[in-house]
Amino acid sequence: MSKVIRSRWTGNPLAPYRRGRMPCDYEAYVPDLLAGRAIRLDGDVAADVAEAEAAISELNAEAFALADTEALARLLLRAESVASSRIEGLEVGARKLLRAEAAHAMGVGGTDITANEVLGNIAAMSAALQSVGPGDEITLDMLLAFHRRLMADAPGGAGAGTLRTKQNWIDGSDHNPCTAAFVPPPPEFVAELMADLCSFCNADGLPAVAQAALAHAQFETIHPFGDGNGRTGRGLIQLVLRRRGLASRIVPPVSLVLATWAKDYLDGLNATRYRGPADGKTAHEGLNLWIGRFAGACVRAVQDAASFEARIQEMEVEWRARLGQVRANSATDLLLRALPGAPVLTAASAAELIGRSFPAVNDAIARLAGADVLKQITIGKRNRAFEAKEVIDAFTSLERQLASPEGDTRSSPPSRPVTRRPPDA
Repeated sequence: MSKVIRSRWTGNPLAPYRRGRMPCDYEAYVPDLLAGRAIRLDGDVAADVAEAEAAISELNAEAFALADTEALARLLLRAESVASSRIEGLEVGARKLLRAEAAHAMGVGGTDITANEVLGNIAAMSAALQSVGPGDEITLDMLLAFHRRLMADAPGGAGAGTLRTKQNWIDGSDHNPCTAAFVPPPPEFVAELMADLCSFCNADGLPAVAQAALAHAQFETIHPFGDGNGRTGRGLIQLVLRRRGLASRIVPPVSLVLATWAKDYLDGLNATRYRGPADGKTAHEGLNLWIGRFAGACVRAVQDAASFEARIQEMEVEWRARLGQVRANSATDLLLRALPGAPVLTAASAAELIGRSFPAVNDAIARLAGADVLKQITIGKRNRAFEAKEVIDAFTSLERQLASPEGDTRSSPPSRPVTRRPPDA
């Protein structure tokens, strides 16, 4: 049975105000273990889960552009990583982020701390997903490595890759848990709960979407790290979907939807933090509420990813019309297909990306620039790079679309901060 640990905060003498220095009583929540539990899905929730799994499976199997290249897959992974960061307040626009990414690839040190943190999130997500294939185990060491890489560029990342040894809390004061919205389990419970969570993630008894939903909620309830819990927990969603073979290539940008449905997201997480027996009515209703909402977020993420994929297809057709005849498998042909995943590039990065010589790539870039597919920009003080403005604008439009509760910012304003609408979009 889940339980509440009542404790006394003895005070923080370093708090800058009197109330923050005073002692208080607080309650920390310890969830039930997940591994081996019998979890029953209500009929409507089971239908929502089945719909979500069918949508994710179809996106992975049938998206034309993605069958042709992994470029769009990389861009959707970037979208998911950026969204996961934004939920925690790391705001950075697509163009600024992509230019910072290009600067890092060129060995030009970036000075934008926020962009560096988000790039760390992207790198951590990519590395984590590469470490898990269908049927592979999700281990605590894997999650610790993910967190360590995630926090490598974060200020104050001293606890990166290690389970917390102190009590933490969510919202309220920075100095004590007295007014916190939620207090996770005391540190002595964390190791057992994380071991149980990994065991749950490696079982196959539940549908993959329901399993990912509950794994994420349990992780956020445990809050096993001093910082970076949200981003790690949202990465866990993708690890579970990848392990179950549902999202074998394409990452649906679920975090973008969860960020948009912030109130429903938090209410859903709170519903899993029930009081009473694990097989009781409150527990059953709470888990089903959250799983249903999570499944809905998956469907919405796939729908918007599919519309973005269609826009990228249209864009490539428009580019080829401008260029005229393009020889199959030429540097120009390969670069056109690679641009969605690398909208900001240099001659060197393009040559590495498509496996062609520098002269061939330089000729292709010149041809694409002449057709207004690419535009020359400067990275740092004097480093020449090229930008596919239309791809970045489409990426920005995707983020704006996913920020709208109804999927259209013209009729349903964004529910969270987003980059301005691209010109003529």
